[in-house]
Parts: sequence; C-alpha cells; structure tokens
Amino acid sequence: MEHQQLSSAEISFAPVHRDDTVRRIWKTTIILSVITLIELALGFGLAKDFFGESHGWILFIKGVICILSLAKAVYIVSIFMHLGDEIRNLIMTIVVPLLLFVWFIAAFLWDGDSWRSLRKTYNKGNPAKHEQVAPKPASEGTLK
Repeated sequence: MEHQQLSSAEISFAPVHRDDTVRRIWKTTIILSVITLIELALGFGLAKDFFGESHGWILFIKGVICILSLAKAVYIVSIFMHLGDEIRNLIMTIVVPLLLFVWFIAAFLWDGDSWRSLRKTYNKGNPAKHEQVAPKPASEGTLK
C-alpha cells in the first residue's frame, strides 16, 4: 500500500494554531479588559463621590459609561458572533432594526417626559382638576 501525502486542498482535522489567531485573541482580551477597567473606575468614582455634586458632571460620567458599554457590546458582537467578518448587507440587516428599536425607546421616553411635564404645568393649583372621576354609586335606599 502506498503512502499518500495530503494535498493543500484536502481537509485536515488537526488543530491549527496560527500566530495571527493568538494575536487576535490577546488583542480582544486586552481591549475588553481596558474598557471594563475604565468603566469600573468611573463607576467607583461615582460611588465614592470623587466627581463632586455637580449634576451635569455626574450625567456626563454616566453618559461616558453608557458609550463605553455600547462600544464593548459592538466589539463583542463583531468578534465573538463573527458579525465583523460578514458581508455588509447582513450587518445592515441586523444593525438597522436594532437602531430603530433604540430610537423607538428614546422617542417613547421623550414623549412620556413631555407629557409628564405638561401635566405638572397645568395641574399646579388643583391636582384633581383634569382627572377623570368615576360617578359615585347610587345608595341602595334611593332605588325604587
């Protein structure tokens, strides 16, 4: 029986360890670790009140934490779900509905806050002024 050599077109089930794969794993680990450490530092800073009592500054720090979390989520989806390796049409098929969903949530929150503000404005003197009140039930003795 002759010994045949595997050609490059044949499938091999042996694990392949390439330098670029190991480099990509380390790069992913370092990027996610750095972003997480920054988020934790900012969060502990808010908890320990390092940023003072300024409402605007606290809101800014919370916004930075949200942006870092979204960046980390995008990177995780890109790497671990292999979305970064897909064609652009597939990426847009997933990303555009997600962005619309986030926009809907923001729009509903904005509208709800506007409605609440208007309700506070027009109900200053009498909180029950614009409330709908159910009629009182008739007493049992008045019905004949």
